[in-house]
Amino acid sequence: MEKLLFGISGLPIGDSQNKFTYKTGIEYLHSIGLDAMELPFVRSINVTDKNRQSILDIKNEHNFYLSAHGSYFINLNAIEEEKREKSKERILNGANALKSVGGRSLVFHPGYYLDSTYEEAFENIKRELLDLDYNGVDYRLETTGKPTQFGSYEELVRLCKEVPTCKLCVDFSHVHARGNGILKDYADFAKIFDLIGTELGKEALQDLHVHLSGIAYTVKGEKNHLPFEESDFNYKACLKAFVDFDVKGCIVCESPILEKDALLLKNTYESL
Repeated sequence: MEKLLFGISGLPIGDSQNKFTYKTGIEYLHSIGLDAMELPFVRSINVTDKNRQSILDIKNEHNFYLSAHGSYFINLNAIEEEKREKSKERILNGANALKSVGGRSLVFHPGYYLDSTYEEAFENIKRELLDLDYNGVDYRLETTGKPTQFGSYEELVRLCKEVPTCKLCVDFSHVHARGNGILKDYADFAKIFDLIGTELGKEALQDLHVHLSGIAYTVKGEKNHLPFEESDFNYKACLKAFVDFDVKGCIVCESPILEKDALLLKNTYESL
């Protein structure tokens, strides 16, 4: 991609008096200087025959970047074959809906460890991803926020290296919470970018999908998202690493104050 885009997850908050649709939400985000929206397909796919054309039209009018977060009900390491097949069906349905509105990246958590070893889970999930139909939408594997969940950034970098249809979604807040506050300063963020560049090549850093927010956590991992200024997440050091590693792509803000914190990120990044 040519630059780093900034957007939000779901519909904007606005002044809380108006209820946004995807069409009006995209229009509003564009008007305040944001570039992207991640559609929430987490419980159901909410692109329909009724709203599809209006989303596509406004997306094209503003050259807006659309991604989507896939279903929460995906586990490619499920013991039962039926559950694995249903998981792949949910992924493909999400990808097809996103493609129909000109979207690019479908983000999802690929699975859980369950009773598998880390290596068994990796190989099982890899096998199912290699068997997953591809329709031109990027499958973005997202880092998870609890150490009991499959999805450390090291695991996902390795998966993306071995599965050509998959790319990375680094949720730095999840990485931070998964490690009980592991991302403290610039070097901690630089370490992640260095691994991505070394293992996946510079092109991965030039087309990276990222989630950012403040986050509350315990030794067991993430609890809930927070505004940046109410958390210990070092977003300034994170963005400095973006600049130094010349990272391009899209940052999706998942803060509870959505567009306010997305603009904080954009303005901070542009000041560095």
